[in-house]
Amino acid sequence: MRRRLITSTLSVVLVVIAVFGVSLVLVETRTITNSAQETVDSDAVRLASIVENRLVGGEPVNPDILAEQGDITRYARIVVPGQGAIEIGERPSGSVIRGTAAGDRGITVTVEESRSSVNREVGRSLLIIGAVALLAVVAAVLLAVRQANRLGSPLTDLAETAERLGSGDPRPRHRRYGVPELDRVADVLDASAERIARMLTAERRLAADASHQLRTPLTALSMRLEEITVTDDLATVKEEASVALTQVERLTDVVQRLLTNSRDPRTGSAVVFDLDEVVKQQLDEWRPACRSAGRAIVCSGRQGMRAVGTPGAVAQVLAALIENSLMHGGGTIAVRTRVTGNQAVVEVTDEGPGVSSDLGARIFERTISGRNSTGIGLAVARDLAEADGGRLELLQQHPPVFALFLSRVARKRKDEKPTVR
Repeated sequence: MRRRLITSTLSVVLVVIAVFGVSLVLVETRTITNSAQETVDSDAVRLASIVENRLVGGEPVNPDILAEQGDITRYARIVVPGQGAIEIGERPSGSVIRGTAAGDRGITVTVEESRSSVNREVGRSLLIIGAVALLAVVAAVLLAVRQANRLGSPLTDLAETAERLGSGDPRPRHRRYGVPELDRVADVLDASAERIARMLTAERRLAADASHQLRTPLTALSMRLEEITVTDDLATVKEEASVALTQVERLTDVVQRLLTNSRDPRTGSAVVFDLDEVVKQQLDEWRPACRSAGRAIVCSGRQGMRAVGTPGAVAQVLAALIENSLMHGGGTIAVRTRVTGNQAVVEVTDEGPGVSSDLGARIFERTISGRNSTGIGLAVARDLAEADGGRLELLQQHPPVFALFLSRVARKRKDEKPTVR
């Protein structure tokens, strides 16, 4: 491309120089020739006038006097009737430019100048024109090289950016080149890079979230299946199979929910549901794990509440809070339900050391963890809660108290009573 730009620019300049240069040479040559002819004609007329005036005044006519008075530097030949011919200067050889004039007394004056002097003048003019043309060509080459670099380098840079995008490096470069068309291409590439980066981030986030959120349900499901394989009691098999099917449905809901959040985290599918059922489900699911860890899980608070949200998402949030207490806390895990205003609140706490002060404000950020864990669980839990219009907060750091706030649907007063489960 650089070579093409330089060649095209140089071609245009050469055509312009050829057209205007040849015309200028012809005009200049004719101008110099005409000027020389006018000069010898003027000298001839002036000499004729001088000779005539001297003859009228009875003054002598000789070459020295005529050359001095007429300021003649060229060859001149004056023919005076009755006196013969008078010559001034040395007659040029070869081709000459000749000017003649005649007086009233029969005087004839001829002035000649060698054409070589005219040719020398034309040569000097041609040299000047050639030098100007050469400077124009050099300037055109420099300009073409500069313009080629200005256009070629950005195109090379844009090609490298496109190649980086194709090789999986979606970082935008945010470079602009001062050329509107190229800047437009750069804007499009940067926008594409940002979209690809968001897509890759969403895909990686989905993979990490799915791995984290499916780990515990799959472990519980495998434990149920193991129970089925080692028992001969048909009633136990049916019970465990029923629980396993329920967990499979929850896994399906979890996967669907993660896919929905990966497309648009603000998309929710909130319905009115029985909060007690979700809390009881989580208690039943986590009791074996707590028992294996030598810890207890209890629930207390108001019963019979109905809330607005997605049951599967609420279950995942509670599972994340209970798992967090089981991994990082200590003592008994307590789940409490209460009412505040028009909201239903589910609190999860334990008897552990709590959340350190430096992590308190960042506990829900991704990759933030007090121990060697992924730091994903609480971040996903907050996203799930906010997708349905709820919120997840850390109410207290020592001991830790996490609270899930959901919109509450009022029931008859008799259905809401404090209980300990």
